[in-house]
Formats: sequence, C-alpha cells, structure tokens
Amino acid sequence: MVTGEAEPPAGSAPRRAGRLVLLGLGYLCLALAAIGVVVPGMPTTIFLIGAAAAFGRASPALRARLRAHPRFGATLRHWEDHGSIAPRAKRAALIGMGLGWLMLTLLLQRPLVSVLVGVCMAAVAVYILTRPSGPEPVRDGQP
Repeated sequence: MVTGEAEPPAGSAPRRAGRLVLLGLGYLCLALAAIGVVVPGMPTTIFLIGAAAAFGRASPALRARLRAHPRFGATLRHWEDHGSIAPRAKRAALIGMGLGWLMLTLLLQRPLVSVLVGVCMAAVAVYILTRPSGPEPVRDGQP
C-alpha cells in the first residue's frame, strides 16, 4: 500500500465483506439467469457467466457446481475455457434478439428507439457470430 500500512489479514472484516458482496452478486446473477430461462428476451447465459465469475472469487465450490450443471454447465465451460459459443446457442441468441427488437419496434412505435436498439443488437450479433463455435481441435499433440 502507498501509506505503508500492512495489508489486512486473510480472515479480516474487509475480506469477509468483499466475499459477501461477491456471493451476493453471484446469487443475484443466478436469480437473473433463472428469470431469463422463462422470460422471452431476457438473457440467461451472460448472467450465468457473471455468477461463475463472482463465485470463482468468493466460493470455488459454487463455481464448480455451476460448471457441473447438467443443463448449463457445458455452455459455461466452453465459454470460460475456449471463448466459444455453440451454434445452437448462437441461433437462439440471434432469434431472441430479433424477436425482442421486433416486439419493441411494434409496441413502442418510436423510430429513434428502434434504430438505437437495433444498432446495439446488431453489434452484439456481430460479436456472437465472430466467436468460435467450439473448442479448437488438438493437432499433433499441440493445442
């Protein structure tokens, strides 16, 4: 530290508070992901990634449980380990964004809002489409 003070011990109150904040953030992201499973247009995966990141710092056991989940674990592992998005997940994301944009456009009937949201969604779509679709194959023993 700049002031010359010693760093707080591992079990100190600031560290416990930081861990609690990360746990709270992880559970919040997990709750938002659960909502995203049933609410059209609400993302799921990004909140799972956020939960895994928070749990990874606060509780590695909770992160491991997320990565081992039978439904969402593979998607999370592929993203964390390879930065990849499965083709099926890409299609679902693009269709969901398209339907969300269409609903917004038809319901609000505000051209400026529709264009701004459409541009943001197009940028996200480009990002999604440029991610690998799976782990890179191993060639001659080299990753």
